Amino acid sequence: MQSKARMIIDKDFRVGDVDKRVFGAFIEHLGRAVYGGIYEPGHATADEDGFRHDVLDLVKKLNVPIVRYPGGNFVSGYNWQDGVGPKQERPRRLDLAWRTVESNQVGVNEFADWANKAGAEVMMAVNLGTKGIDSARSLVEYCNHPGGTYWSDLRRQHGWSQPHGIKTWCLGNEMDGPWQIGHKTADEYGRIALESAKTMKWVDPGIELVACGSSNRHMATFPQWEATVLEHTYEFADYISLHTYYGNRDNDTANFLARSLDMDTYIQSVVSICDYVKAKKRSRKTMMLSFDEWNVWFHSNEADRQVEPWQEAPPLLEDVYTHEDALLVGSMLLSLLRRADRVKVACLAQLVNVIAPIMTSTGGGAWAQTIFYPFMHTSLYGHGTVLHTIVDCPVYDSKDFEEVPYLDSLAVYNEEWGEVTVFAVNRDLNNVLQLDADMRSFDGLRVAEHLVLEHSDLKAVNTEQQPNNVTPHSGGDADLTDGRLTAGLPKASWNVIRLTQ
Repeated sequence: MQSKARMIIDKDFRVGDVDKRVFGAFIEHLGRAVYGGIYEPGHATADEDGFRHDVLDLVKKLNVPIVRYPGGNFVSGYNWQDGVGPKQERPRRLDLAWRTVESNQVGVNEFADWANKAGAEVMMAVNLGTKGIDSARSLVEYCNHPGGTYWSDLRRQHGWSQPHGIKTWCLGNEMDGPWQIGHKTADEYGRIALESAKTMKWVDPGIELVACGSSNRHMATFPQWEATVLEHTYEFADYISLHTYYGNRDNDTANFLARSLDMDTYIQSVVSICDYVKAKKRSRKTMMLSFDEWNVWFHSNEADRQVEPWQEAPPLLEDVYTHEDALLVGSMLLSLLRRADRVKVACLAQLVNVIAPIMTSTGGGAWAQTIFYPFMHTSLYGHGTVLHTIVDCPVYDSKDFEEVPYLDSLAVYNEEWGEVTVFAVNRDLNNVLQLDADMRSFDGLRVAEHLVLEHSDLKAVNTEQQPNNVTPHSGGDADLTDGRLTAGLPKASWNVIRLTQ
């Protein structure tokens, strides 16, 4: 069976330009993200610095422009000085956030080197849990000042003569959460974030800062937390953060695939709070959003409860992603792009092994999980201007949501490249969705490619033994004739329709 969806795509209906940093990712000192993930000396593909090149190759395919580091919950108990200087002199520490042992063999300098090899910038987080203003300003000086001062000269003594030039910084992590080391009230956090931000920007006026928003929109203190924090930090912060994760614990796929509507609501709520504070302060500045943790996360919860504490780099948060997970990740990417006017930074959490698109086996191979592909497609083809599309399609009701559109889609117009890319998720689990889009405002376009990610089994996964079980194909039937785009979107599918001149 088929159902129909109509869309109007007009080049003059513009939402905003895509900031490439919206396709960022996240590496935390957690589980096997660092040790056994990006870093494994002695591995067959390891380079002279111990970084796995099979992992780097996959990261480069994702076209990740920025990577948040080193946490996450980890950062609230982290002393960055433990991870610099001669490796043999670095202390082994208990990491209370994840109840593991941290060897500190990878620190600020090594990670900056890795990011450079991956073609990405570093988004550095400072510890506002057990540390504070002095540690934060010293880290900025260590990373960004050219030389002639204590901390910058110490970096040079450690072997990095040139500054790292890190431009995007997080003022702590999830400080509203009782699980966080150094958990604070909104006023307590707002004050230390303000004072840290001031001194960090005095060291390097060119940096941008992300203030901690709520850990998720279901926190009891949301949205008052954002309003209070912004009252303190509005002058010095450039972004407020958002975090969210979704799961399908009750195995209700229709409801699960609708959860991106919750993400849409979350983003709009935070935009409204930012604009309220802007109006209250009579400010000309518009606060932007950094959605610096987002993903599907639930598969590994039970396994994590069985892990013995105080191991070094144990397997933690190693979700094995299904085809239906990839569909929701695709919709979550569309939620981010849909507010390209305000969401300027975002980080898929995380990048390798830990709730990640890339998995490795220690001493073995590396492979792409199902969620790798919608992320790769948007990071490659989602650059330009997001267009406000008009969509008319069938809807359904689920346990938690009403009038869920079967079609989740948007279009990105890259005027420089002469391209339009239509991204579309068909949430219908049983039927093909026939797309009919009016594109008469564009001249001279043709269908270059119609990529489809589909599978007969919603629970299908990729493994080291079967790394290509769930992969996209270019067999879509999209056609553009006389300004009318038509395409059959297979049931439960992710689609990328690329139109070029």
